[in-house]
Amino acid sequence: MNEPATTAGLRDRIGRVDRDRVLRWTRDNGVYVALVLIILYNLAFTPLFVTWDNLSVQLVLATKVIVVSLGMAMVIGTGGIDLSVGAVMALSGALLVQFSAVPEVVAILVALLAGALVGLLNGSLVSIVGVQPIVATLAFLFAGRSIAQLLLTGMNPSIRNETLILQISSGSILGVSGLIVAALVAAVIVLAVMRRTTFGRRVLAVGDNHRASFLSGVPVNRTLIGVYILSGVLAAWAGVMDTASITSANALSSGLNYELFAITAVVVGGTPLTGGRVRVIGTVAAAVLMQLLKSTLVFHSATDAIAQIVTAVVIVAAVYIQRARARA
Repeated sequence: MNEPATTAGLRDRIGRVDRDRVLRWTRDNGVYVALVLIILYNLAFTPLFVTWDNLSVQLVLATKVIVVSLGMAMVIGTGGIDLSVGAVMALSGALLVQFSAVPEVVAILVALLAGALVGLLNGSLVSIVGVQPIVATLAFLFAGRSIAQLLLTGMNPSIRNETLILQISSGSILGVSGLIVAALVAAVIVLAVMRRTTFGRRVLAVGDNHRASFLSGVPVNRTLIGVYILSGVLAAWAGVMDTASITSANALSSGLNYELFAITAVVVGGTPLTGGRVRVIGTVAAAVLMQLLKSTLVFHSATDAIAQIVTAVVIVAAVYIQRARARA
């Protein structure tokens, strides 16, 4: 008499296991499948879209989001968030102009140092003072852009004679744009940090469980500060790339909404907002996917409003998959 009930229970457990596997596979590989599908769609329905020249342009357009997203992925991996990245981009561009009289390498280092200092401030507020990450970084979201505007007041924002800075955007290595190379180097470094270093393992441990990490001897505060510093440096590097690509600094538009673009890439790439996991390659793929999706809609005469709605649907789907997997 118990056999039908036992069989039904077994089928139910098998069904749950299969659903769990599907959710796990979708979370881990969905962004790559979507990337392949959008390329296949454009091969079939968008003339001249899938050519080396156009794909190169699309990758160049995605590079700054990629770099910012790499830092954001590490921050979210600890269970935090960094809303200051766009303002840091604007600040670094303004500093390049402010220090145009010194050697270019020094100017770039000053811009990166500024990003590191902002990260140090954010990380200290989060880890030592105990301020919520969204509040701590929101403060510089407003202050950073205002500081950049003050630095550019009464100055010529153009980058004209700084050949090294301009070479980042106009130069190439083996036929590959300097901006793509700059983003690729950043991605390789972050991937190596997360997979090959003790610091990377600590980031995941802190994101998985702050208190357990502290009790097991992990330097939680130092790890959090380090993550925010890296996020600030990467955002500053993206600001240098942005300034090089438009040959000028613009405190109002540089990095505008990049914190949202970065969060989108991180979430769609498979990194959970709850922390404990960082998908570096998935984040890069998601940044490229969102750029291709936007360009595809533009090629087919979709309005900006439609593009934003589609982006919102993608984000909601990615978050749903993460939450469904967490409940499974």
